Amino acid sequence: MTLRLAVAQLSPEPAAVSRNLAAAREAVAAAADRDADLLLLPELWDAGYFAFDAYGRIAESVAGDRLTGLAERAADADLALLAGTVVEDLAASAADGIDTPEPTGLANTAVLFDADGRRRAIYRKHHLFGYESAEAELLEPGQRLETATVGEFTVGIATCYDLRFPEQFRALTDRGADLLCVPSAWPYPRVEHWRTLTEARAVENLSFLAAANGVGEQGDAELAGRSVVYDPWGTTLAAASTEPTVLTADLEPDRVTAVREEFDTLSDRRVYDTT
Repeated sequence: MTLRLAVAQLSPEPAAVSRNLAAAREAVAAAADRDADLLLLPELWDAGYFAFDAYGRIAESVAGDRLTGLAERAADADLALLAGTVVEDLAASAADGIDTPEPTGLANTAVLFDADGRRRAIYRKHHLFGYESAEAELLEPGQRLETATVGEFTVGIATCYDLRFPEQFRALTDRGADLLCVPSAWPYPRVEHWRTLTEARAVENLSFLAAANGVGEQGDAELAGRSVVYDPWGTTLAAASTEPTVLTADLEPDRVTAVREEFDTLSDRRVYDTT
């Protein structure tokens, strides 16, 4: 069955949670109006990536009102939701019975909800960015890879800087992922890397890949936009420029099978012992 994917390119206002939540709700409504099956939001749409000083006071449990309410809105429209990433309060999540990598601290966390509003996957960003960023100082890295089924697809989740580590995406592919979803907050100075890495991760894994980026100024930085959806051959199915928008693309699961049968590089892979 075809899966209609919606990708929201948002412009988070630093530390303005109410305003950013309203924008996420509008994206849910837009995706529902287009009969989407799955909506992908960008990285840290709640806080704004560069609002480092606000992470602590903005953070909440992944079972908190912010995500739960958004998932309920999506469920009302029979829409699955990969709620980008948010700043997670690990202690609050643990108190709500959620398994966490550490008992306290903060994480950059993506949550996938099914169309009934149930949590299906919690992914905490593995590779924390340290270059001119406080992320690596403030947050705890995740320890597990996550996949979940949406329609006929197995969705693999990664976040932004993870794009630079192809072994993570290959591990997701080995777990059966054929739709790779990447919430991001990628800035302008490395926009050419964004184009190259998103396409490469699709091509080398013969998978669909959807990357939701932010736009707009974030303090001294500016997010590059250019959210994109690729098919397993690296063909662009949908692409944004530098304005807030919601993209849609129809994904055919048989396309993955066809490409992998026609050009089966995955079977030709050799695994090297690096010990």
